[in-house]
Amino acid sequence: MKFSKLAKVAVVATVSVALVVPTLTSATAASKFATATSASQAGGLAGLAAECKKEGQLNVIALPHYWANYGDMIEGFKKKYGVKVDEADPEGSSQDEIDAANRLKGTNRSPDVFDIGLAVADKYLGTGTFAPYKVRNWKNNLGATDVPSAEYTPNYTGTMTIGYDGSLGTITKLDDLMKPVFKGKVTINGDPQGSSAGLNSIFMVNLALGGTLDDISPAVAWFKKLKAVGNYINVNPTQATIASGQTPVVMDNGYISAGIAKEFAKAGKTWKMFTPASLGSTYNSAISAWAPHPACARLWMEYTLGEEGAAIWAQGGATPTLWIWMVKTKRAPAAGIAAIGKSKAAPLKATGDQSTKAREYLKTAWAAAVGTN
Repeated sequence: MKFSKLAKVAVVATVSVALVVPTLTSATAASKFATATSASQAGGLAGLAAECKKEGQLNVIALPHYWANYGDMIEGFKKKYGVKVDEADPEGSSQDEIDAANRLKGTNRSPDVFDIGLAVADKYLGTGTFAPYKVRNWKNNLGATDVPSAEYTPNYTGTMTIGYDGSLGTITKLDDLMKPVFKGKVTINGDPQGSSAGLNSIFMVNLALGGTLDDISPAVAWFKKLKAVGNYINVNPTQATIASGQTPVVMDNGYISAGIAKEFAKAGKTWKMFTPASLGSTYNSAISAWAPHPACARLWMEYTLGEEGAAIWAQGGATPTLWIWMVKTKRAPAAGIAAIGKSKAAPLKATGDQSTKAREYLKTAWAAAVGTN
């Protein structure tokens, strides 16, 4: 998910084979906390917190600290509940998260929770991968009731944009990226076959070209042309590649570009944004069905999808799915309002079926158009 939720499966797999991993105890597997679908079934928040303290750890994956303010989110959880948070593969993709959970199933190193794009969330819906769970504010999280099984819950969203180094000039239309000044400088956030941000970049371009979310072939043809003129590069963007100037033009979530703009300003530079079409990028929270720390997993859901978590996401520039309710009930904190405002029109976003169809097309079309990383 993440400077692009990038794929690092091969590296992680190699390391995993070399390590001796502890297996779960039967007591953990049979714990009532592993089957609780709400806090009320686990002794409330106090019961979850007490059991989480005993478990002593939460395993998260693909949560870089600069992404939607996850650094503060993780620190806040650790401070409040006094447990360790193990952070694996921070630059992993949504698909990498599920792959890691399957690979490490039955061990104490398997991820407890996921933060995944819609395409991957829908791909594993109903497969036994996710543990159904409704947080206390479940109905107030926008879009939650669209998944009545509560196997995953929409958590925050942003609008896709093109972020770029201001020294390159000003982008006023999509085809400006074809200009010589952008030679060897344009990329998207991750492989669109596994990265939600990467796929949403293609959707955004398709809408800008006058297309729909049902047929992305116009966008793929556009990227092929961008590659042919030498402007598109197969380099996964990271904080380091942006800071060094290796990837000075990146299609990504708007809240990521907002964070980059702040870092550029500290260095006396300018990072600009151009949004050619309004396309939303929503992520989702889920609990692994075989989470080694089931109480901590559910406590994390309550924390992140509740008011505290929403405030932290908002300050990171992401719009929490709880935000509309918080503003309406006058619970939205001033710092969050200053960052994202009181109201935002929800941008158009691809459905799970549209994302699945697009990725099926990209299996052959993407490499043929731009090559591989």
